[in-house]
Amino acid sequence: MFKNLYVLVSIIGMVLLLGYATTAENPQRPASTRYEQRPPSRDGIGKIYMGREISEVMGHLAAGWLERPEREREEMPNTLIGLLKLKEGDVVADIGVGTGYIARRMSPKVGKTGTIYGVEIQQEMLDILAKKMAEEGITNIKGVLGTITDPKLPPNSVDLAIMVDVYHEFSHPYEMMRNICSSLKVGGRVVFVEYRLEDDSVPIKRLHKMSELQVVKEMTPHPLSWVATHDDLPWQHVIIFEKVAGE
Repeated sequence: MFKNLYVLVSIIGMVLLLGYATTAENPQRPASTRYEQRPPSRDGIGKIYMGREISEVMGHLAAGWLERPEREREEMPNTLIGLLKLKEGDVVADIGVGTGYIARRMSPKVGKTGTIYGVEIQQEMLDILAKKMAEEGITNIKGVLGTITDPKLPPNSVDLAIMVDVYHEFSHPYEMMRNICSSLKVGGRVVFVEYRLEDDSVPIKRLHKMSELQVVKEMTPHPLSWVATHDDLPWQHVIIFEKVAGE
């Protein structure tokens, strides 16, 4: 976790030194120059963004892994929900909602007057989500079929967007984040929950982990300001940004 302003400034300085912030800030930059293509490594797609190879996507056939009993111990989802500081009436976007494992834990926090948009790019996953929510009688979670570049959310409407072990799989991270930011209210928050790359003891494939520095670096083109990083969970960073300008 960043301990003070000096550390934060140092990290931002490292981003600038590496040259990524300058080259990525222009929204008109062609995608062909924004990304590099290399032979894919194991578990990757060979597409490089800001020095990071994008991982393969977990498909709907692996949905059962999202509901594994061990997840309570490995990820402590209730602790995560507490860190989000949700309140009645909030509009939340769960990007890569999957089976609704996290969304259904957020549901009582936003209450009957709140809404959770469960965004997926696979209709099969949304079908699983709808079935589970119907079984549990949850009515404030709405499935949304997005695309690989756009979550298809109403503009300037979202209080909090959360991505749990998802962002590293985006095939178009710049475009997705641009559109997620467009959906946020000014002052709205974006939360990244990613397995810690800095910790070799975390038993997750390397391309499915991200460092805090890499997440901060990849957010520099967007109207987001870093707020906090929490390492209260056993294996994951919880990295929080706030939208600071309209888009």
